[in-house]
Amino acid sequence: MKAVVIEEPNRVGVKAIEDPSPGPGEAIVKVEACGICGTDIHVLRGEFAPTRYPIVPGHEFCGEVVAVGSEVRNVKAGDFVAVDPSLYCGYCRMCRAGRFNLCENWNAIGVGSVNGACAELVRVPSANAFALPADTPRNWGTLVEPLSCAVHGLDQVDPRPADAYLIYGAGTMGLLLGQLVKHSGASTLDFVETNPTRHDLAKRLAADRIAVSADELDRPQGWDVVIDATGVVPAIEDGLRRVARGGTFLMFGVANSDASAKFSPFRVYNDEIRLIGSMAVLHSFERALALFAKGVIDSEAMITHRYSLDQYSAAIDSFRKGSGLKVQVGPSF
Repeated sequence: MKAVVIEEPNRVGVKAIEDPSPGPGEAIVKVEACGICGTDIHVLRGEFAPTRYPIVPGHEFCGEVVAVGSEVRNVKAGDFVAVDPSLYCGYCRMCRAGRFNLCENWNAIGVGSVNGACAELVRVPSANAFALPADTPRNWGTLVEPLSCAVHGLDQVDPRPADAYLIYGAGTMGLLLGQLVKHSGASTLDFVETNPTRHDLAKRLAADRIAVSADELDRPQGWDVVIDATGVVPAIEDGLRRVARGGTFLMFGVANSDASAKFSPFRVYNDEIRLIGSMAVLHSFERALALFAKGVIDSEAMITHRYSLDQYSAAIDSFRKGSGLKVQVGPSF
């Protein structure tokens, strides 16, 4: 089969590799589409510690089941599925506590040591495959995985009706979070986005107000919940200053592993500010699928670019430029 292969950091190509076959509890999925996200950039650059090379990237994907192992009961050939890429050991301290996303031996399809979905076929644990509604446009299914990350992020916030929110970044993840926040009953939802070309869509999908800086939004009392969806240190530092007394700051964007940010420990103490992180997916994939099926997310608006496997490098360049939102690659594009 044809696949994108990252041989080593910063060296990627498209080549023929052996077709996968299913183990007893596995399924083979014929890939329809695979989304590109910031984690893929870290994998490509060699900045993600769990990654082992060579690897086929791609962890946001959907496709049709074409073969299953002897012990598979939950899916069958012909099912169209979205796949949770997370792989947990099940026996470490974090897994025994039910916090599988913090598994001490954490792995993931297309990110760690298991080949991903920038290929014609991908092998997955059948338990990680979830059937999509029959009337779903086939390439939309790539959004379920990033949506499940956003659902887990809001779990961390523990949203309350009528809270005021500020989100930094109106890219894919910021807008997914924003649409969930609106659905949860926020009183107001503001965005900071330095790219003005994203402002109109953000207003259409979620934002009450949007500006290139929080100063322009003129809310001296701050916001109950501030979310960073950029991973950019200046945005994080600015956002921490905008949290209202008794409020919450969610670190959702993925910063470089060696990044550091300055903040006031006294203010965190004195104003009882909660600083929380959100890592990947936890008990949120099926709930994301339900929200997706309900139409909470404007899937058509979120997917802006599609490339063939042979155009993988162009897809990465498009993502880096931030010229659209969700960038996809697929064998049949």
